[in-house]
Amino acid sequence: MNGTIQDALNAATQELKAAGIDAAASDARRLVAHAMQVPYARLNLVLNDQVTRAGLTALDETIKARLERRPVSHIIGHRLFWGREFKVTADVLDPRPETETLIAAALSKPFHKVLDLGTGSGCILFTLLAERTGTTGMGVDVSPEAMEIALTNRKALGLDRAAILGMSDWFGNVIGSYDLIVANPPYISLTEMGGLAPEVLRWEPMSALTPGLSGLEAYEVIAAGFAPFLASGGRMLLEIGPSQAEAVTGLFTARGLVLEQVHKDMDGRDRVVELRQTE
Repeated sequence: MNGTIQDALNAATQELKAAGIDAAASDARRLVAHAMQVPYARLNLVLNDQVTRAGLTALDETIKARLERRPVSHIIGHRLFWGREFKVTADVLDPRPETETLIAAALSKPFHKVLDLGTGSGCILFTLLAERTGTTGMGVDVSPEAMEIALTNRKALGLDRAAILGMSDWFGNVIGSYDLIVANPPYISLTEMGGLAPEVLRWEPMSALTPGLSGLEAYEVIAAGFAPFLASGGRMLLEIGPSQAEAVTGLFTARGLVLEQVHKDMDGRDRVVELRQTE
């Protein structure tokens, strides 16, 4: 007798806790739902059901992957962001709650045409377009693997007509003018990389995490290239590291943009710099 799904959930939670996994209980719930092929929202309704042999085998595999510090999103294949599911793999940055700070700031004012630099999974661009019917945008990325993920997410969200995707090293292949430019560029300095959690350091793309020694290199490239693409009166929203607001702001105000606000994330840390092109 294999026991119930509740038994399997209890065992999975204890195994993850014993391994020192943060958020062991919530991770176990997501992994059990995935292994048992049950929608996460319905897991409580089936906890008294018997576990099948196939379910136990699948759960063993997912728990093993988590013990290797593989992110839950990579194991189950998707991540929830602003209420929508996005496909993610080790080829793209895992969407994070902190990045929803950028979404909230962008949605606080009108926009019509968006450029997303380093789009990755497309979570920023597609969320903005889905939340504002009638808007259009372009997302660019230098990674062919990331572009494949973005294409999949675009189709799943029904945004093929609203969003153009293209390969580009920052502004290299960008065309058009935009009243909103957004980016979550790599901003972790090389000296900070060693302090990252194993889930990040082992499994997420290095190019999406660090741009080089200072952590400011990507902002310097964006600051040098944005002018032909940001419309008069347009906004730029950049996710930053908590200690980078002053340095990033200086790069752009030196090129004529006006600082509108530094937005803080849910933990009260500086997270998004909002700038505006003068009219």
